Amino acid sequence: MGPNPRVGEIQKLPIEGVSNLIAIGSGKGGVGKTTVSVNLAIALAKLGHKVGLMDADVYGPNVPLMLGLRASPKSLGERIIPLEKHGMKVMSMGFLNPGDKPLIWRGPMLHSVIQQFLRGVEWGQLDFLLIDLPPGTGDVQLSLIQSAPLTGAIVVTTPSAVSLEDARKAVNMFEQVRVPILGIIENMSYLICPHCEERIDVFSTGGGARTADEMKVHFLGSLPLDPQIRIGGDTGKPVTLRDAGDPQAAGFVQLATNMLERVEETRAAAHGPAITIED
Repeated sequence: MGPNPRVGEIQKLPIEGVSNLIAIGSGKGGVGKTTVSVNLAIALAKLGHKVGLMDADVYGPNVPLMLGLRASPKSLGERIIPLEKHGMKVMSMGFLNPGDKPLIWRGPMLHSVIQQFLRGVEWGQLDFLLIDLPPGTGDVQLSLIQSAPLTGAIVVTTPSAVSLEDARKAVNMFEQVRVPILGIIENMSYLICPHCEERIDVFSTGGGARTADEMKVHFLGSLPLDPQIRIGGDTGKPVTLRDAGDPQAAGFVQLATNMLERVEETRAAAHGPAITIED
């Protein structure tokens, strides 16, 4: 039995069958957070884990496009059966509200859909449920944080000063609500010229690692600005599906490996050191 909740805190009930809940957020849009979420989930599945991907970006649900999923989920009684693709279970508002019709919802409605996705979906037994959050620090993030015990959070940024400023806000938000930070991922870190193979720092360089060091959180790694990654997302064929020797696929597998190490460290720290009682 875990420790009693602090006074004033809401007791967060775990999601049945799910061992680890990982939130993937960003301070601002346009940093490739969903691309990272999708490929990281596939990498974890390739490493042998049972994985689910929950698209909590209800205003801009891009996971169905990136996975090439166009079907609608079925129901079993009052529970939703998630779709399956590439060895993982997937749920998204994009399955329920396809096309270009926008959602115009207020906070209470967002809270309701997050609850439904967490507890009304038949996730089964999962090692990891990755949650792709909308950008920012708004209602969806707070609803999720208040609803279930998160193993940890990952913040995605680019090296640009504007992106890093908002990434720091996301890190501070998670820390203020006592969600462990698994680390920062720097996306679009650099571009390799296809003609001369020169490295071009389109959005500056090294900002993610410096920010992680300044904020005393881990830096999980960087990813290049690569047209193949974008093409994979647009066509529903993420690059991590490629052979392990492919450099784009290898980058996401390495990130997944780094994340797994941080999950183990975080869980160990949460349980505290083992105490041996001698006779």
